[in-house]
Amino acid sequence: MVQLPAGLLAGKSALVVGIANENSIAYGCAKAFRALGAELAITYLNDKAKPHVAPLAEALGAPVVMPLDVRRDDQLDALFAAVKARWGALDVLVHSIAYAPKADLHGRLIDSSREGFLEAIDVSCHSFVRMARRAAALMPDGGTLITMSYYGAEKVIPDYNLMGPVKAALEAAVRYLAFELGPQGIRVHAVSPGPLKTRAASGLKGFDRLLSDAVMRAPTHSLVSIDDVGAATAFLATPYAKLVTGGTIYIDGGYNIIG
Repeated sequence: MVQLPAGLLAGKSALVVGIANENSIAYGCAKAFRALGAELAITYLNDKAKPHVAPLAEALGAPVVMPLDVRRDDQLDALFAAVKARWGALDVLVHSIAYAPKADLHGRLIDSSREGFLEAIDVSCHSFVRMARRAAALMPDGGTLITMSYYGAEKVIPDYNLMGPVKAALEAAVRYLAFELGPQGIRVHAVSPGPLKTRAASGLKGFDRLLSDAVMRAPTHSLVSIDDVGAATAFLATPYAKLVTGGTIYIDGGYNIIG
């Protein structure tokens, strides 16, 4: 893997949300940012998740480690207050969160419940908007906002179901946020990895089929890793990507170009 200069993000701060364990995409991102010299703020969902996340945060030397359920405004406010107290500003936000109730996720879109759809869109999409609003207030000199999407936002992926429209909404939100925040020097990206063996992805029906299909059809005939995604995500926050904003960046071995 090509390595960016080690100190490229020295003196920068990055808030990474969505680490569940060592296989999480968000953890790959956190490692990449730390390798480039950034200091980290890391969150965990609740007390049950803390034992899985806290050792990873400690290994990365994260000075801010806090609980965050994005449905709770008090926890969002406390997190950004802690970031401001530590650094006075924020340079990067990585939002790697998605959720839908299992019954709605495993069923057809047409059969999805109103409650399930609203919860999926709230946690998976609007939480990025809520975090972007708070992050932008800490980015007077510009910054980078990044969220995680999937190819099912653009094309129909069997068994992706409810999450397809939800991720499509997330990618649209990225475009509008990029437009609104561009004058402030804030760039906004959706990163779309190929299938990875993460805990969240394992909840999808037919996930093993998605993995084998990606290997077979992608031009590189290989699966991406969390480190591949992390390196590409970190690149987007560097000066090398200063004029890249508003788009969906595919890290999938070229799978998205195959009809």
